[in-house]
Amino acid sequence: MDTADFTLAQARAHDRKRWLWPMGFGIILIVAAVALTGWLTGLTPLMFAGPITVYLLVPLLDLAIGKDSTNPPERVLDILEDDPFYRYSTYIYVLVQMALFIGVCTIVGTQDLTGWQWLGFVSTIGMLSGISINTAHELGHKNTVVESWLAKIALAPVAYGHFYVEHNYGHHRRVATPEDPASARMGESFWAFLPRTVVGSVRSAWHIEARRLARRGRPVWSLHNEVLQAWAMTALLWGTLLLVFGLALLPFLIVQAMLGASLLEAVNYAEHYGLLRARRADGRYERCRPEHSWNNDHIVTNIFLFHLQRHSDHHAHPTRRYQSLRHFDEAPELPTGYAGMIVLAYFPPLWYRVMDPRVLAHYQGDLRRANLQPGARARLLSQYPPPA
Repeated sequence: MDTADFTLAQARAHDRKRWLWPMGFGIILIVAAVALTGWLTGLTPLMFAGPITVYLLVPLLDLAIGKDSTNPPERVLDILEDDPFYRYSTYIYVLVQMALFIGVCTIVGTQDLTGWQWLGFVSTIGMLSGISINTAHELGHKNTVVESWLAKIALAPVAYGHFYVEHNYGHHRRVATPEDPASARMGESFWAFLPRTVVGSVRSAWHIEARRLARRGRPVWSLHNEVLQAWAMTALLWGTLLLVFGLALLPFLIVQAMLGASLLEAVNYAEHYGLLRARRADGRYERCRPEHSWNNDHIVTNIFLFHLQRHSDHHAHPTRRYQSLRHFDEAPELPTGYAGMIVLAYFPPLWYRVMDPRVLAHYQGDLRRANLQPGARARLLSQYPPPA
C-alpha cells in the first residue's frame, strides 16, 4: 500500500458512518418498494409508506439509536472531500429519485386507482420529492457543472427550482436576520411561516438573478437566468408527463409538489427558529457563527438528509461536502432530529412549549437578542421579561 492509499484508508476510518451514506437513496428505494407492494397486494395502508417513514419511523429510530457527535480530524478533511464515494451517493440518489418519480407517475397516469390508493401514492412521492430537495441542496453548493445541473434536475419534480438561487445567494447572506424569508422568528407558527417563506423565496430568487444579469448586461428574460433554467426543467418534465398521460395527472403533480415543498420549509422552520445575528456598530450584521443555527446529531435523520443537521458548519463552509461537516459544542441543540421537529412544527402550541424555552435559554433570558415575530414581540417580552 503506497502512502496515498494509506492516507485515504486512514481518512475513511475516521468516518464511522461511511457505509451508511448510501442508505440515503437506499431508504427511498425501500419506501417506494413498500408503497408498490401495498398497491400490488391491495394492502392500501402500505402505500402511505412515505409519511409513515418521515413522521413516525425516522423520529422513533432517532430516539432509539441516538447520536454521533464525533468529528473527523482536521488533517483528514481534505482527503475525505476528495473521496468520490461520497459524491456518487448523491449522484445515484438523483437517478433513483427521478426513476421512482416517473415510475409512480406512470402508474397513476395509466391505472384505475381508488381514492385511497391515489392519496397513498401522492403522499409517498410527495415525501420523497421533499427529501430530494435536500439532495439538491447538497449538490447545489458544489462548484462543478455536473453537480449544479443535478441539483436543478432534483428540484424539477417538486417545481422548486428557484431554491437553487435563493438558498445559495439569498439565505446564506441573510440567514438569522429578519430580512431572510427562510429564517423563522420566535412566536411565528409554521403555518404563518410557510406562505411567507414560499412567496419571499420566489421573490428573492428573481431579484437576485435580475441583479446578477443586469451587472453582466444581460436581459432577465433569457436562457442565462438560472431561475428560468430550473423552472424550464420542471416545465419539460411535467409537460412530457402530461403529454403522455393526459391532464388527469396534473392534480397528482401539483399535490406532490406542494407536499414536497412544505416538507422542505418545515425543515427550514426548525433550522434557525428565533436565532438572530446582532448588528455591528456600522449597521451590518455580525458574521454567521455556529450559535446562529440549530444543530442535531441524531444518526438516522443525518443519514437520511446527508448531514444537513450539522447546519452550523454548513453555514460556515457552504461548499464543504456533507461527510466533512463537524459538530460544534457551542451550537444550540434541537431536542430531536429534523424529522421529529417537523411533526412538532405542525402543532404550534407543542412547538412553542418545546422550543421557546430553548430560545430563551440560548439568549440567557434576554429575548431582545432573539429574532422575534413583530406581532408577537410585546407578548413575548411580557411573558419572558428581560433581566434587569
